[in-house]
Amino acid sequence: MLAALSAAEPVWTDGHYFGGAARLLRGRAAGLDLAVLDAPHLFSRPGNPYAAANGAEWPDNPQRFAALARMAATIATDDSIGPPPDVVHAHDWQAGLTMAYLDGESRRPATVLTVHNLAFQGNFDAAVLPSLGLPANAFRMEGAEFHGMVGYLKAGLALADAITTVSPTYAAEIQTPEFGMGFDGLLAHRKAALHGILNGIDDAIWDPATDDTIAAKFDVDHLAGRPINKLALQSHFGLDRNADALLLGVISRLSWQKGLDMLLPLRDTLAALGAQLVVIGAGEPDLEHRFRAAAAAHPGRIACFIGYDEALAHKVQAGIDAILIPSRFEPCGLTQLCALRYGALPIVARVGGLADTVIDANAAALDANTGTGLQFSPGQFAQALNRAAGLWSRREIWSRLQRNAMQTDVSWRRPAAQYAALYKSLV
Repeated sequence: MLAALSAAEPVWTDGHYFGGAARLLRGRAAGLDLAVLDAPHLFSRPGNPYAAANGAEWPDNPQRFAALARMAATIATDDSIGPPPDVVHAHDWQAGLTMAYLDGESRRPATVLTVHNLAFQGNFDAAVLPSLGLPANAFRMEGAEFHGMVGYLKAGLALADAITTVSPTYAAEIQTPEFGMGFDGLLAHRKAALHGILNGIDDAIWDPATDDTIAAKFDVDHLAGRPINKLALQSHFGLDRNADALLLGVISRLSWQKGLDMLLPLRDTLAALGAQLVVIGAGEPDLEHRFRAAAAAHPGRIACFIGYDEALAHKVQAGIDAILIPSRFEPCGLTQLCALRYGALPIVARVGGLADTVIDANAAALDANTGTGLQFSPGQFAQALNRAAGLWSRREIWSRLQRNAMQTDVSWRRPAAQYAALYKSLV
């Protein structure tokens, strides 16, 4: 990041910032004005931003993310650093403590917290409190205290002027005990401040008409390239080259949340339908092992790639006929948005953003020609696969659904306008 930051100038320094020397640099990268916290003792290390190379979380994560949050609050209130912003917008628990540092400031900007997944909360033992430098009254029930722990996400949920989630349905779900992850009471109390705004994708990157990673480009008016991509994908994964087989795909983190354990018992259902399955993803070791075993036991019909490859994800979206997303809960989901763009019909659980972004191809939707995929309720996954196979056998209807899907606006245009309106209402 620092190497890519042009004309970087230090605007703030501290020799003892959370245990070491730190600087705040201002500069430009990728056409954006950035403020970058340069604190090597906190961030210059192998692994990723959250964990070491062996997957273990960094033991000083409470201090590392508190340092980011406190710097955000400093930028927002210290005129010597630069003009203060009108809005501070924090995302998830990693930035949630920003609201606690700003709490009680006489001059502070409006604050927004976006929750991408309520399951990740950033709760730490209260013993870390002395190292955080929080205001004296921050550790209270109406602030950063959460069942005796320091709750980073809790601080943001309790203190932000506005809370957003990444879909309207998820915003409603998290006010219930089933989906609230212990925060349902707080979120119901803060209902007036809670807004569900859908995610979007970069529709210039995810565009089958210009995508150089796929075997043949196509668009909604010229679908001849899709069968070429399907055959290329079958060849890549060693599946039987069969244009008439219903080719299903999974592009996902392999986890309980994503519901992919529910797919493995349906191998006989897939076989009876003459369907093929491609899985790419990584996650829980047991699920990785079971999908590898399924592929080994069913060569030509099931294939998997353990890991994530961006170019391969594009190839899969362009080649599969439908994508499977059986999540137990899903704040928004991006995979189904990419699938819509590429004409891979989403077959999704009726939860969160999946329910908000896919129009079920029921009888009424078929009559009105508005369907873009299939939704299913808990316990109805097998029935959804059978329904998909029935629609696949009526190829004219399937093609209409594909075109509807590809014409869905999955860009950031509408969500960006909603965020702009929210900022204006707060300022």
